[in-house]
Amino acid sequence: MADEVQLRDYLKRAIADARDARKRLREVEEQAREPIAIVSMACRYPGGVSSPEDLWKLVADGVDTVSDFPDDRHWDVEALIDPDPDSAGTSYTSQGGFVQGAGLFDAGFFGISPREALAMDPQQRLLLETSWEALEGAGIDPVSLKGTDVGVFSGVSNQGYGTGGGGVAPELEAFAGAATASSVASGRVSYVFGFEGPAVSVDTGCSSSLVAMHLAAQALRQGDCSMALAGGVMVMATPGTFMAFSRQRGLAGDGRCKAYADGADGMGLSEGVGVVLLERLSVARERGHRVLAVMRGSALNQDGASNGLTAPNGPSQQRVIRKALANAGLSPSDVDAVEGHGTGTTLGDPIEAQALLATYGRGRDPEHPLWLGSLKSNIGHTQAAAGVAGVIKMVQALRHGVLPATLHVDAPTRQVDWTAGAIELLTEAREWPRNGRPRRAGVSSFGISGTNAHLILEEAPAEEAEPVSEEAAPAGVVPLVVSARSAGSLAGQAGRLASYLESAPGGVRLASVAGALVSERAVFGDRAVVVAASGEEASAGLEALARGEDAAGVVVGSVGGAAPGKVVWVFPGQGSQWAGMGRELLDSSPLFAERIAECAAALEPWVDWSLIEVLRGEVGPELLERVDVLQPASFAVMVGLAAVWESVGVEPDAVLGHSQGEIAAACVAGALSLE
Repeated sequence: MADEVQLRDYLKRAIADARDARKRLREVEEQAREPIAIVSMACRYPGGVSSPEDLWKLVADGVDTVSDFPDDRHWDVEALIDPDPDSAGTSYTSQGGFVQGAGLFDAGFFGISPREALAMDPQQRLLLETSWEALEGAGIDPVSLKGTDVGVFSGVSNQGYGTGGGGVAPELEAFAGAATASSVASGRVSYVFGFEGPAVSVDTGCSSSLVAMHLAAQALRQGDCSMALAGGVMVMATPGTFMAFSRQRGLAGDGRCKAYADGADGMGLSEGVGVVLLERLSVARERGHRVLAVMRGSALNQDGASNGLTAPNGPSQQRVIRKALANAGLSPSDVDAVEGHGTGTTLGDPIEAQALLATYGRGRDPEHPLWLGSLKSNIGHTQAAAGVAGVIKMVQALRHGVLPATLHVDAPTRQVDWTAGAIELLTEAREWPRNGRPRRAGVSSFGISGTNAHLILEEAPAEEAEPVSEEAAPAGVVPLVVSARSAGSLAGQAGRLASYLESAPGGVRLASVAGALVSERAVFGDRAVVVAASGEEASAGLEALARGEDAAGVVVGSVGGAAPGKVVWVFPGQGSQWAGMGRELLDSSPLFAERIAECAAALEPWVDWSLIEVLRGEVGPELLERVDVLQPASFAVMVGLAAVWESVGVEPDAVLGHSQGEIAAACVAGALSLE
């Protein structure tokens, strides 16, 4: 009998253990397949593009950003240009895509000395700036992430910064090694921000930034980090790339990528930087982060021993696409569009188009073809930053429900049999319907190294919006807090905020902006407050601040660059009351009025006067001289004020009061607890 009991207990434990093991295995498998959320993006690209919104406007408007060689690179342009492709040390094109002000950098903002900043490759500087912007774009104070497991995955290659003019200046030699090393590009971001997740620099040529995103997604699913910055950067510090591709006759004479076009004659070289902030979808939802789109799947492979080290390989491209679809759990017909590699070369574009026809085009309903386009027709080939540029473009396209046009296509290239599958070039913009399922797009990037990458984006899952009642939405005057680490930067921040308020589609709620400025951004020593009751007042105050002018409702100050201290609310004692002290807020703030009504209801059984009449000044002034009136009235006003300040993001670390009434108000505000 005892043996039977022991056996029964053993079997019960074994069954329970097996169930637990299956549950853990399911959790691991689900995490390994979980979509990756893109929660924020930041970028700089040619044409003055300084944000994803700028990039979308550029492609939506069909703008071509190719320009003459810049005058801030110390290039001897006159000696550099020669129409003869065999002329050594020259370029037969004088056109490309360039980041405006690529050499500008606020070193003090990142705690970097002027000498080290001068020695630093501009690619490292741009990664620092866009990483900061990507975090703040997600409503995260970058300073708050110090010591956390954020990962950094950066596509980058050394472009020869600091190698001209006879070598490095003696005073910069101590910084030269780390300042220009590709390996340090990701590590510097982690160091400056204090991140402790993996920091990986990737150089696979033109596929670098998509490879970085793929590796970041893997690290997130494996638990190596809970958040990751991924992307790529390219700044051509020297004209060496133009010279090299001129010798190969790989450049378009006019510097423009004519992707998949019959008139394609080579690629146009360009530069830029793009960074996306990634989390597992479940983590993003748990943290309350807005999801812009999701990575459903991705894949990498290599051309191997194919038809040339740097030549593209069609079968390898087909394999990487099929692998990405399998990773996403999708079929080719589930994808609506592809942002192609599309550099405009006579060799690469036909090979890529044939691979797309073989994977996405065959067996597809001709009524629902795969739509193909390339951002490179707008901005050129940004090399290590190209893949992430395509991702940012397609995330914006998913959000706007529009597929933008590809420029410079005179006719589809005759080197491809376009009848072999259902694929159409996006020679004009078109609406992007859902057709009963989420919108999806593929993004391809193929490196000169032979490393291929393909990922699949899907529009963000619908989330039930929390209803915002009019009573809960604070009205009236709100404070917009602008801060920076220098007076000049403060003016720049004010200007950018003014532009945002004026250009935001559908307008913005000032109270939401005010709350975000103090709760979702870092707060620095140089500060200004713009007090406004409308968007017009806010814009006027911010624009005056940007110009360095005095204006009504604008207060400027400084705390000497010290770290921001704690917030303390100080409630006054009796003697601070006056007739009608709550009248305007009762009329202008539904939230204040709601809190006063709650206090009035609580007082009503115990008093022979009306709280609301007292605060509106509708009773004799002698009533406010009575302690049994003024203490509860002051208490109620403080409760209402506390609710209004908290609603715009001002939360205290402590509250001080001067009487039992004020201490009670502090308790109601949730700042203190009585023991």
